[in-house]
Amino acid sequence: EDSVIFHTGVVTNQQEDIKWYFNSIRIAQINGVLSLICTDVQCNKGTERFRDRLKLDHQTGSLTIMNITTTDSGVYELKIISSSSSGEKIFHVNVNGIPAAEQEVKRNKGESFTLDSSEISKPNVVMTWYFNDTLIAQIAGDSNKTCTDVQCKNTDERFRDRLEVNQTGSLTIKDTRITDSGLYKLQIIISDSSFNITR
Repeated sequence: EDSVIFHTGVVTNQQEDIKWYFNSIRIAQINGVLSLICTDVQCNKGTERFRDRLKLDHQTGSLTIMNITTTDSGVYELKIISSSSSGEKIFHVNVNGIPAAEQEVKRNKGESFTLDSSEISKPNVVMTWYFNDTLIAQIAGDSNKTCTDVQCKNTDERFRDRLEVNQTGSLTIKDTRITDSGLYKLQIIISDSSFNITR
């Protein structure tokens, strides 16, 4: 159920023809003059694997697959053809069937608790914690780029001096209060020059 973005690394100048293939089947195409743009079923009638889950960036030709499933595992191939040169990139994708984790934590007032990220912090990983959709903590790349609560430009001072984020991105809330009850959400973005994955 994550989304993944495959970057072309180019900006179209109305001369490129960009084609995306999945296991040798064309799934998306865009030409520089934008007279031909197609994704999935539009490109290949009868092929409905990605129905309504593909998005093609008209400026760069980058491809986004939303709500990925294990059947999306395979070889994705990008072909760029222009009047001056041609190139291709190949992405090998393996989608693991790991659902988003949900857990309920119950604590008494005044106790501390830790929400585990189950992730190791790496230079290309950004982990962001939200409380009822308000950003409360973030660790980006390494432990030198962390913020909690007010440091993250959060004007709500509910957690002032009570939050800690460790090197794995796990969040600890100290001296809990009744007002700390709610929904805590962790967003993890993994990226490099070729792709972004958000979960």
